[in-house]
Amino acid sequence: MTQPAPIVAILLGSESDRPTMEEATRTLADFGVPFEVIVASAHRSPELVDRYVRSAEGRGLRVLIAAAGGAAHLAGTVAARTVLPVIGVPLESTGLGGLDALLATVQMPPGVPVATVALGTWGARNAAILAVQILAVGDPMLRERLREFKETMARKIEAASGVNTEVARSQKP
Repeated sequence: MTQPAPIVAILLGSESDRPTMEEATRTLADFGVPFEVIVASAHRSPELVDRYVRSAEGRGLRVLIAAAGGAAHLAGTVAARTVLPVIGVPLESTGLGGLDALLATVQMPPGVPVATVALGTWGARNAAILAVQILAVGDPMLRERLREFKETMARKIEAASGVNTEVARSQKP
């Protein structure tokens, strides 16, 4: 049985980013979205980034997630080379607590958008969920899995609240 072709790519600026981004790979796998991971640095391997991103659309990739710390130019470099949606995950890798990566990822010039999520593992998970939401626009089954995911998330919070949610729902203001 062959594996389905990846439709999401996760680009890591460094191998050290892999543990943080495992949250994104787990989330994509949970939704059944095929993905691939590549280490490619905007600064240390710019030709690799260029070749990889320019071939992405032709290989069937539909969403690109770029994770990097420090100067964090990876997401912008990727977005400059494709019309595919790019999601940037700023990572903490310097003594600045990730602020440098956040600002470098979010402050893109007009015409080169990067959807930027939170720092670290929260951002990794949200990047994967955002990628799934983008893909779900054209995939009703995936959209239904997202609905179930959000309903399950809400039920967990309601259960932890200690409030009888059935009673709370029936009492409208």
